[in-house]
Order: sequence, then C-alpha cells, then structure tokens
Amino acid sequence: MVSHPANHEHIDDQMVKMEVNLDDIPGEWLGYVMDLLFDAGANDVFYTPIYMKKNRPGVLLQLLCSQKQVTNIKEILFKETTTLGVRYYPLTVHRLERKFRLVTTECGPVTVKEGMYNGHVVQRAPEFEECKSIAQIHNIPLKKVYEMVWKALGSEN
Repeated sequence: MVSHPANHEHIDDQMVKMEVNLDDIPGEWLGYVMDLLFDAGANDVFYTPIYMKKNRPGVLLQLLCSQKQVTNIKEILFKETTTLGVRYYPLTVHRLERKFRLVTTECGPVTVKEGMYNGHVVQRAPEFEECKSIAQIHNIPLKKVYEMVWKALGSEN
C-alpha cells in the first residue's frame, strides 16, 4: 500500500533520496521496476540518461521515499536491477498544503489540486485522468478540456 504525505503544509525531515547507476539493464525492465518501487512506497521515481566510465550510456535511477521504506526499496533495487550498489542520502522536503476542489465545466466536473503556501494558492493542477476521460468521451482535444477548467476557475474568482 502506497503511503501518501499529509495534505497540510509541513517540513518532512524523514525523507531519503536513493539512486543507482545502471548501464546494463534492458529498457523493458525499467517500467516494471518503477511500478515495484511505487508499490513499495516510493514517493517519486525517475530516470535520467547518463554517460558512465568509458563513455558508456546508462541510466540514473533516482527515487524519494521515507526512511521507513529504505530496507524494502533497497531489496527491490538489488533483486530487480543490475546495480551492485545503492547510494542514499537524508533529505528534507517542504510540502505544501494540498486542497482539492471540484470545478464544473461545460463538459463535466473536474477535480483541481491546489497547492497552498502560507494559506495562499500558489499552484493549481487539474486531475489529468479526469481531463483525459472528458476529452475521450466528448471527442475533443485534451488541451480544450484544460482551457475549460482554467476558464471555470477564472469565473469563480
């Protein structure tokens, strides 16, 4: 079960950044490993193309997780990738308060996630899957759905 951070603004000083360099792993495995890491409680997982010794192309796998997940995550990295070592560092994350509101568009409702900093909205993001569904149902471009959401948000102010 994935543990999501609390929705209130806070400093999380129990985070860890873990990383491995991979130069001999089939690309097909990377998506599988990402799914396993998220299932094990990683908050974020990302890949970056890199060049390693002797100019060999490789992949830098990085992830963020809580200190409680380190042992399980390490086990996945050693068993499911080709790495021979895992680097990990303590990390502090300032998390914004998160609020969710339902916005009504001409094609249906969409949930919008708002990031609050010191009580003020500083980020807004419509839920992608809901926008995608509306675009498919109404056979309209996804960007049109986003435009409808922004327009509906503007008319609420």
